[in-house]
Amino acid sequence: MANSILVLCLLAFSCTVATAFEPSPLQDFCVADTSTNAGRVNGLPCLDSKLSDANHFYFSGLHIAGNTSSSVGSKVSPVTVAQIPGLNTLGIALARIDYAQWGVVLPHTHPRATEILTVLEGSLYVGFVTSNPENRLISKVLQKGDVFVFPIGLSHFQQNVGNENAVSLSALSSQNPGVITIANAVFGSNPPIAEDVLVKAFQLDKSIVSRLQTQF
Repeated sequence: MANSILVLCLLAFSCTVATAFEPSPLQDFCVADTSTNAGRVNGLPCLDSKLSDANHFYFSGLHIAGNTSSSVGSKVSPVTVAQIPGLNTLGIALARIDYAQWGVVLPHTHPRATEILTVLEGSLYVGFVTSNPENRLISKVLQKGDVFVFPIGLSHFQQNVGNENAVSLSALSSQNPGVITIANAVFGSNPPIAEDVLVKAFQLDKSIVSRLQTQF
């Protein structure tokens, strides 16, 4: 009896692990049906496959440079299931990133995806930080044609360190990788995190924490 319970527990754990990430599709494709609010397990409900056409698997415009006039000097142009409904359940996405001189993609994480980045133009300083307690920075300056990987869930960043604009292309292992920008999440949460918590977390004066919260 005990052995049977152990086997059942192991099986349940295995199923949980297997469904923690996007599973292999059980059909040719599952075009996202955004017209319904039907319940979902992982991904969006499927459109009737007979109604799908080439436009559900197509996106145009990734050759167009993004506007980098923001305060951080970068622009991310995503190609996820929101742009290509046919990506639904397929576990992959793209993003073009444009950088002004010294432009930065702020430290952030993708909770559902590993990212592999290729530099198309310019020079980028990139890196990620390992988890506690080591918190080790792994970083490198990349040139045109170089490739770098950001493991799933780890905080990472990019900065243009060249004398011209830069462009990179990223592939991500989810059709909906998600983005958590660290500064926005900590200082711009809604409702705000209690100031006393942030004062202790960052060892900052309360007035500084208050000012930071007003900026996000």
